[in-house]
Amino acid sequence: MAITLNPPYEVGGTDVILTEEALRFVEELHARFAATRAELLSKRTVAQEQAARSGTMDFPAETAHVRSGDWTVAQQPDSLADRRVEITGPPAPAKMAINALNSGAKVWLACLEDALSPSWQNLIDGQKNLYEAARGSLTFTSAEGKQYSLREDVPLPVVVVRPRGWHLPEKNIAIDGERAVGALVDFGLHFFHNAKVLSEKGTGPFYYLPKLEHYLEARLWNEIFTFAEERLGVPHGTVRATVLIETIPAAFQMDEILYELRDHASGLNAGRWDYLFSIIKYFRASGADFVLPDRAQVSMTQPFMRSYTELLVKTCHRRGAFAMGGMAAFIPNRREPEVTARAIEKVREDKSREAQDGFDGSWVAHPDLVELCSEEFSKVLGTKANQIDRQRDDVDVSAADLLSIGAAQGEVTEHGVRMNLYVAVYYTAVWLSGNGAVAIHNLMEDAATAEISRSQVWQQIHNGTITADTDVPVTTELVEKLLVEEVNRLRSEINDPETFGKYFEPAADIVKELVLNTESYEEYLTTPAYEILR
Repeated sequence: MAITLNPPYEVGGTDVILTEEALRFVEELHARFAATRAELLSKRTVAQEQAARSGTMDFPAETAHVRSGDWTVAQQPDSLADRRVEITGPPAPAKMAINALNSGAKVWLACLEDALSPSWQNLIDGQKNLYEAARGSLTFTSAEGKQYSLREDVPLPVVVVRPRGWHLPEKNIAIDGERAVGALVDFGLHFFHNAKVLSEKGTGPFYYLPKLEHYLEARLWNEIFTFAEERLGVPHGTVRATVLIETIPAAFQMDEILYELRDHASGLNAGRWDYLFSIIKYFRASGADFVLPDRAQVSMTQPFMRSYTELLVKTCHRRGAFAMGGMAAFIPNRREPEVTARAIEKVREDKSREAQDGFDGSWVAHPDLVELCSEEFSKVLGTKANQIDRQRDDVDVSAADLLSIGAAQGEVTEHGVRMNLYVAVYYTAVWLSGNGAVAIHNLMEDAATAEISRSQVWQQIHNGTITADTDVPVTTELVEKLLVEEVNRLRSEINDPETFGKYFEPAADIVKELVLNTESYEEYLTTPAYEILR
């Protein structure tokens, strides 16, 4: 097996990150685990087809003994005992990484996935910044000469790294002529360079695992962790992983996922936006009962979302694992006090509900929200680090509860269709420019929310959904017309022909193909976008 690099341009830091030894480790990971990953991805397709035909899903019969068994995950490390507020964001650029580390949060989710556009520049910069963060040496000087460095007056957040999902490749690294697996590249480079440094400090290496769809995918990660620990001489169980329950099949396998990772498990996270995307994707052709209202109307108080989050808390605490809350989309705007006040109110309401439901902590996307989140959880936790001891024996969630999509309150409107098209094009353009997360109309949008946006439009066309505000069906002709209008709206707002032509026009072409081609459905928006990303 041979590993080769095909970088599109030179990037500083490759001499530190892409060493011969590190690449050899990545190569070993692929030799041992890439084939299993490919096999598991093929099983996803079969599962999706079965769910679409039947319009239903259930807890796996073959693992009933796991769900009924009396077992717990390994004891949590001291450095992860208190996770009441976690700030999320990409590890590149360095300024953003430093701001996250200086935010006062308990944990920084350093995202190499949905919040990072995986350009070659971002891939190397992100790994280099994580390398320096692990050693406490991360600094940055802006073009204007302003210097940024890590605070020394407060404890810094524990870093939890999120590699790419199983489905994503790394086109700039090839192994035996085939594109490398993005997740193995991300994990391999980070673990190789930082595992011993972090383990000696007792602060890692820790990971968030995205977009799992089956407990066998968790088993694969567990095998990877075990091999990596043995290979580099790190004690077994040092790695800890928090799994994002952000796909509908994973919601039916929470116990099983924790069980497969039990020596390495830290907890589960309610990845709400990807979860909605997964529901739409799985049941996109299963009829009108699975058509959700406008995205803005699908809150965490919808019955099917309440069932999902309450089951997650119950499952985690029964197994001695952390239950982590999700991301509220609202973000403050320091230039608009009224907008900030509304955002603060919405986020406070969200975090208060999560704390009272039994979550041990939650996510924020902006440093200005760290204190708010901490306050709401501290009201419930008091002097405790977490509330794992709070068992939710009152919760009884059935398969029907998780799938009560048709009971969601709200409507599909033409305004909602327009906003979905606007967000999908806007976000894709920003992603192509190298940024993985962006504030659009004071909401934090990342790949997950863009996926919801374009998938809802596809599903509405497929089902001929009638809009409540205009009383017309959503058709390819209507969507094509609205897309032209929304692209023109963006053109006038951007008011920069060069930027618009470079990023927004190709983004509009991608979104148009994704939403209007109702004969087929692209699993991930970022797959075609990645082909033109540099």
